[in-house]
This record gives sequence, structure tokens and C-alpha cells, in this order.
Amino acid sequence: MGRTRAFDRDTALERALDEFWRHGYEATSIATLTAAMGINPPSLYAAFGDKRKLFTEAVRRYQETHGAFSTRALAEEPTAREAVARLLREAAEIYSDATHPPGCLIVSAGVNTTDPQVIAELRGHRERAKQAIRDRIDHDIRSGRLPRGTDSGGLAAYYAAIIQGMSTQACDGCGRTDLVSVAALAMRAWPEEHPDPDATRSGDDGLGCTA
Repeated sequence: MGRTRAFDRDTALERALDEFWRHGYEATSIATLTAAMGINPPSLYAAFGDKRKLFTEAVRRYQETHGAFSTRALAEEPTAREAVARLLREAAEIYSDATHPPGCLIVSAGVNTTDPQVIAELRGHRERAKQAIRDRIDHDIRSGRLPRGTDSGGLAAYYAAIIQGMSTQACDGCGRTDLVSVAALAMRAWPEEHPDPDATRSGDDGLGCTA
């Protein structure tokens, strides 16, 4: 009996990631996946379980690679404003990068999907990303950099919506220059910050806008 040809699991996973990213979960068939991955269906099931499990693993790989910029931006910048500005700026660059499918897998892969588990999985990723933005904003409110009345939940939802919209725009062919402009305009909604975080906080409950 001849041996079954070995395959590179990481390479196969990257190719599956590309298919899910380009076409979405629902429209990506087992036949499409096996053709892209260079394996037959039994090998796919043996290596990854099934399409659903393969998708979850592809999403995890995306977050560790192409999508890791968001985690880095929120973790590495000294203030929430700088973190969000970097997040939007890098999203503009990555979503429009021609070396891979446009937009964000976490946003686009669920379009027209009817599988409730996939819908819930992707929603969970987006909600955690939004919460991470809110956590950075809350930190700056507690430190006195942002006014006490800043609506951190609303502000986080606003920037999450901007990011998701940028992904959709990129999928529609919007280029880097236009996406960078969107990012810059979105930052004009950022609340006015106290120049000295240690200064006594004012009682202003409004959301001032930077010029």
C-alpha cells in the first residue's frame, strides 16, 4: 500500500484562513477548502475535525497574526486616545493591504451566515474587542485624564462601529488613503482630555470634542 502524502498543517491552515476570510464561513465549502489546502476530505477531517472546528482554528490563527495589531495597540500605548488612534490607523493599513483579503475576518466571515454557533462565536470576539477599548477608556477616566462624565460604553461602541465600518469599506474597494481619512475624522469625536491627569477633576459631564 502506498503512503498517504504528508502535508504541512500550518500551511493548510493558512490557506483555509484565506478562504474563510475571502468568502465567509457560509460560502466556503469543504470542496473549496480541500482544493485550497491541497488535501482530500478525509485528511481535513482527520487533521481539523470538521469545517466548524477548522473555522474556529482559522479565527484563532487570524487573531494571533493579522488581527493581533488591535491587542498590541491597546496594550502598548500610554493613553486610551493614543491606543485608539493607533488602532484605527493600523486597521486602515491592514484592511487595505493587497497581500491578503480585504477587511477583517471577524467582521466579514459572518456575513450571510446562518449557523448560530458561528454567529455567536464571531459576535463574542467583537464584543471582547469593544470591551478592551472600553477598559482603556475607563482607565483614563479613573486616572483623571478624561472627564468623569465620559460615556466609556458609548465611546467604545462608537469606535467599534467605526472599525467594523472600515472593514466593510475595505471589502467594497476603499483604499488606504480614504480609510486613513476616516480614522482621522473619527478621532475628532474624542473627549477633551485634562492636560495634567493628576489635576483636580472638573464636574463636566459632557463629551467635549477636540478641534
